[in-house]
Amino acid sequence: MMSSSATTTARWRIRPVAAALLAAAIALPAHAAPAPSENAVMNLIRLMVQRGLITQAEADTLIAQAEAEAGAARSAAAAPAAAGAVAGAAAAGAGAAKGDVHVRYVPQAVQDDIAANARDQVLAQAKADGWAKPDPLPNWVNRFTFYGDIRVRDQFQFYSNGNSNQEIDFAALNRNGPYDVNVSTNPRNPPFLNTREDRDNQLKLRARLGVNAQISEQFQAGLRLATGNDNNPVSTSQLLGGGMSKKDLWLDQGWITYRPNDKFAFTAGRMANPYLSTPLLFASDLAFDGLAAQGRYPLNPNFTLFGTLGVMPLEYSSDSFPSSSQDKSSSHDKWLYGAQIGGEWKLDNRNRLRGALAWYDFNNVRGQLSDPCPLYLGQTECSTDWSRPAFMQKGNTLMLLRNVVLNPADPLGTPQPQYVGLASDFNLLDLNLQWETQVFGGTGLKLEGEYVHNLDYDADRMASQAQGGIVNNLDGDGNIKSGADAIQLQATLGKPVLQQPREWNIVVGYRYIEPDAMPDGYNDPDFHLGGTNAKGYYLGGAYAIDKSVWLQGRWLSAQEVYGPPLSIDVLQLELNGQF
Repeated sequence: MMSSSATTTARWRIRPVAAALLAAAIALPAHAAPAPSENAVMNLIRLMVQRGLITQAEADTLIAQAEAEAGAARSAAAAPAAAGAVAGAAAAGAGAAKGDVHVRYVPQAVQDDIAANARDQVLAQAKADGWAKPDPLPNWVNRFTFYGDIRVRDQFQFYSNGNSNQEIDFAALNRNGPYDVNVSTNPRNPPFLNTREDRDNQLKLRARLGVNAQISEQFQAGLRLATGNDNNPVSTSQLLGGGMSKKDLWLDQGWITYRPNDKFAFTAGRMANPYLSTPLLFASDLAFDGLAAQGRYPLNPNFTLFGTLGVMPLEYSSDSFPSSSQDKSSSHDKWLYGAQIGGEWKLDNRNRLRGALAWYDFNNVRGQLSDPCPLYLGQTECSTDWSRPAFMQKGNTLMLLRNVVLNPADPLGTPQPQYVGLASDFNLLDLNLQWETQVFGGTGLKLEGEYVHNLDYDADRMASQAQGGIVNNLDGDGNIKSGADAIQLQATLGKPVLQQPREWNIVVGYRYIEPDAMPDGYNDPDFHLGGTNAKGYYLGGAYAIDKSVWLQGRWLSAQEVYGPPLSIDVLQLELNGQF
């Protein structure tokens, strides 16, 4: 509803325009004027009354004023004709300024054109000012931008018959645990991964809907909803089926950004990845919680410097831990601290180069061996249960977390329920390089490379801290078999992002990820079905069948770097739509 001041302003703006239009319409010869009910100007006056822009009394006054002015105009026009042609010409000449033209007869076509032009001008002004639209949208609606995408995927997973069938699913062990590792008290096997049975035609849906709001000139906010089987941070794909059950929606992003100028931005909340990276380290669907400061500073027309600083909470320790004790544990929060600096070079009209160096400190994520824990006395928690990761895929070197005290009366019969945690610290150095050029008469070619090295990897220290509790990535002599390096190389021929019909691309790449090059919980969940300790290649292609609609196929073939054989091939066929 319009305020009183806005209504008054609109009335004063409307009055002279409506009166002038009424006068012009009424001044036309009677035989050329339509009936009042058919007159566009009269209808406009009535509409303004209905909308509350003017009162009925003001409308009556406008009509009366216009009719009076029109009558005076008709009388003035008729006087020269009654006095005769000569006298009229003399009178006209005496009262006219130089250059005036007097027209005694206005053809009907000209009258119609004048009326139409006047009507169009008033309606155009009404549309521009927003005071003559029926139910106009309020201005705040224009500050919102909606976007989204839909992806339907058919996925096939192929496992080698030569794979080991003794691959423990440690993520499930932690999720469903603790698991009793004493075979004397627990005859059940731990959970195992599927390593030999293929899975065909798994239909998956990814649907995302977002909105960005321009709160003010310097503040912007955004929300995005996405599908997903669970709160898995690296995938928003939802497995179809399930008895035709409804699918879940999660809050995938929610952030607010402050931009003091066009060079800096400060974001808080749950946001898209603020760093230049590839799925080697951070999955494409991964969103980041926390705070990020980003800057872009052009040094010259061909070179721009950029950087990002981030503080991201990974997990907070529970306020009630341990739940069975009156004395609570001190805080053991886990954080990701990141800093990246890079540059973009426009070498010429065909070549662009981008590079960035980053440091990521995953603080307090390593598993901790607990204090002696006498579970046989009825205690249900141990002091370092908090150090198990909130989410993991597979590949990292793991250790038992609980220092279980055996029952002196029955040491062999003492249950030993356990959780596992990461054996290594993770302090990563990350290098990204991208080169965009043109080949074959203008076809785009993009070459990308990423290298990651874990500065804190130390096999001897890992073994010492675990005190014999390492449970995987061991060679035949019980020594840790792992590594600290990862690399990805990728080439994309064609359009990296498809928007118009008949655009296409072809992608080929290679990855090599040693077990402890990075935390295994945050990278691509498709290559080797997620995690680290994997190497292999991938290739794919995409073709746009319509505007922002494309078909895509990918083949990913990977096997283990160290340890028992585990070869996994993945085929993905997709239909994508974006809006």
